[in-house]
Amino acid sequence: AAAAAAAAAIMQSSINFLLTVALICAPEAHCARMRQQRMSQEPDTACGKGFDNLVKGSQDYYATAAVELWTHPYHTQDNATFEQELQCWFASMCTTKCGGLPSQADSRKDELTAKCTSIDFDWLKIWNMFSADEVKWFKTSFPSEEVSDKKDSGIFFKQAMETAKVIDKKELLCLTLFTIDDECVKYSHIRLGGK
Repeated sequence: AAAAAAAAAIMQSSINFLLTVALICAPEAHCARMRQQRMSQEPDTACGKGFDNLVKGSQDYYATAAVELWTHPYHTQDNATFEQELQCWFASMCTTKCGGLPSQADSRKDELTAKCTSIDFDWLKIWNMFSADEVKWFKTSFPSEEVSDKKDSGIFFKQAMETAKVIDKKELLCLTLFTIDDECVKYSHIRLGGK
């Protein structure tokens, strides 16, 4: 009887051990399966090749633009709050070479600088400086779009991108035009015109 009790105890210990191992390994196996599925999906190209993959000169350009264009007292910290979203848009512009749009620096740089660095002008004044081709490109290229199956839902694919666009619309539009006018980041710093 003692031998049978000892055998039952050993068997119970073995079962407990196997259950413990199974409970520990099951989540790992599930996570590995999830990682494999994620890697087999199409990559998210909304941010172009990604800000971290831009050359240092382009990253430096963004850093100077983020300081020079976020000057409104209510928005001075937004360049940090929405850093990932702004860097995403900037990387997308750089990766796509600004849709091949030509620089218009000669005709608008001074006015653009004055309006973008002043609190006296709102986003609409900047939007009106966009050419028809730039408007079309911005509307089709900015990585946020309303979820189509929910008409007027206010829910967007890339909701954080849409939030950054709404809150910092003027600064985002300024960043877009300066990037285009600086030949889609031919320089390592933003080139402001005369104020």
